[in-house]
Amino acid sequence: MYANNLNQTLTNEQIQKWAPSAFAGQAYHKQSDRYAFVPTSVVIDGMRNAGFFPVKASQSRTRIEGKEMFTKHMISFRDQNASISKLGDSVMEIVLINSHDGTSAYDLSCGMFRLACLNGLMVATSLVDALHIRHTGRILDEVVEGSTRLLQNAPVINDTVQQWRSIQLTQPEQHLLAESAHSLRFDEEGNAPPVEKLLSPRRWEDNGSDLWSTFNRVQENAIKGGLRTFDPETRRRNRTREVKGIDQNVRLNRALWSLAEKMAALKAS
Repeated sequence: MYANNLNQTLTNEQIQKWAPSAFAGQAYHKQSDRYAFVPTSVVIDGMRNAGFFPVKASQSRTRIEGKEMFTKHMISFRDQNASISKLGDSVMEIVLINSHDGTSAYDLSCGMFRLACLNGLMVATSLVDALHIRHTGRILDEVVEGSTRLLQNAPVINDTVQQWRSIQLTQPEQHLLAESAHSLRFDEEGNAPPVEKLLSPRRWEDNGSDLWSTFNRVQENAIKGGLRTFDPETRRRNRTREVKGIDQNVRLNRALWSLAEKMAALKAS
């Protein structure tokens, strides 16, 4: 969930509702003695003190009984000086992923939030490296220091967005981008929507033929789901599912960003 007011932040109570494993009181019982347990809740408070405020929280599901309080969770933070004032604005975020069951270190990466679609984008590691902080040593200090370093990449990310805004795509080029994204998202699903559905705008602001607008249409349609499908064998109509799993969301988001990078490089050649 994102904060209801886009320039306000989540309270610990709100985070606990959507990502309860961030407030685990101990590590999962199968962790070794070498595992340094620092609950994500402590890191969240430390990030607040350092000027990074939580704005989104989510958690992975598990089928293992008793593991709900230790599973992977994702918290997005914004710098205290960041704000969104009008439709179409984007703001950089620090995305923190952790677990208390040994399936994840403290992973930090760059993301973006775009007001038009209330959707989070993940910047590919080909543009900005992600940081991996093991459950040993000075975890809180390293997370805060890493977040500060990642924010220094804001000009690089903003320049990339502006470049993509200036690149106009022909209809065949837009279709090529959507077709590649379609393969990434729906290869494992037999009942997939037509490729053109990924290019359908959900609002007039995204009607442009530039690379940034096209990328945002494709990303939102691929991640949020809700696209109508039709199975000719069963004659059943359905809708695509939203990508809610943390690992799948991150992989797909980064892969889509990489596709847009490749399209930008193709247009520049």
